[in-house]
Amino acid sequence: MQAGIDPGPLGLSAGCRSERLEQPVPLRPPVPRSTFPGIMPRIPGFPGEYLWELDMARTQLLPLAEAAPELMYGWSLAPRTRSFSAILVHIAVGNFCLLHLAGVRTTTGVELYGELQPDGPALRLSMVRKNMAMEQTVTAKKDVVDLLRRSLEAVQYTLADSSAETLDEARTFFDEETTRRRLYLRMLVHTHEHMGQAIAYARTFGMKLPWPDPLAGLQNSPEQMPADRMPTV
Repeated sequence: MQAGIDPGPLGLSAGCRSERLEQPVPLRPPVPRSTFPGIMPRIPGFPGEYLWELDMARTQLLPLAEAAPELMYGWSLAPRTRSFSAILVHIAVGNFCLLHLAGVRTTTGVELYGELQPDGPALRLSMVRKNMAMEQTVTAKKDVVDLLRRSLEAVQYTLADSSAETLDEARTFFDEETTRRRLYLRMLVHTHEHMGQAIAYARTFGMKLPWPDPLAGLQNSPEQMPADRMPTV
């Protein structure tokens, strides 16, 4: 892990809604787990729909990162492509970067990017450079898994703690007027995009994916789907 970063619990400041660290807003407690392994029960409205989709990524990405052998962390498909560890770090710092641009303070985000500034080319360039450096320097499996877990929890807890009014707040993202909600959507899309990349790396490396095949139960139901057309997960 990069020196000088002390994430604290979940890598979050106490004031996830507030623009000021001096005025903390307590986080909600963890949502109870559902009977479906690893997936949280829905909460009402957009936050519940969002968190359900985020959990789909979390319950695959973290087991994949934990099950991957240390040797695989330095492996890449080809020259000039990200290593497996860099893919996971890219997801993690992407989440912290987007939270920072959304005006949501996390301990890790402040340590990485400093005090919040108006969005502009100089700020964006410095954040991109910092993220690229992290991809090259945070490479040990333990540190990568820890950073990835904290980033997903930061998105989860701050979104769950957001009101409709908070999500409607105007933000600027790459010179475009948008909302905080759109930045959260970008985190979700970006996470799923690179989770697919990480799964492709794992398959190419020859790794067995560390979760059950959700279609396995259909293999004994030929009337529902022919065996030779059964997809693999």
